Amino acid sequence: MSNPKSNKKDFTVRTKRPQSIAGALGGLFKIFGVRASDSDLVARWPEIIGNEIANLADICAVKKMKNGDYNIVLRPRNPAYTLKLSYMTDEIKKQINKYFGAPCVGKISFRK
Repeated sequence: MSNPKSNKKDFTVRTKRPQSIAGALGGLFKIFGVRASDSDLVARWPEIIGNEIANLADICAVKKMKNGDYNIVLRPRNPAYTLKLSYMTDEIKKQINKYFGAPCVGKISFRK
């Protein structure tokens, strides 16, 4: 019998709504411990970046730049948060790079 206080997700139970492929693969990657894609970044955004920043902005796009680094495009939930987030770009880059284990983020930009 399963423990109701357990933090583990039961992937054998169907959800009422269909999952996105990113969400399903993110759960599968989590089981095997693989951190491999931008879909994983989107699916685990609150875990990776922390609730403070995740409550201020969502990921809008992940673009590869010519030098091989990635540009993470964030959409603030309120335009007033853009300035606050712009001061936090170094922290955001650090958290994402720490998660992937390599310096892969070169730029953080914002979209209205």
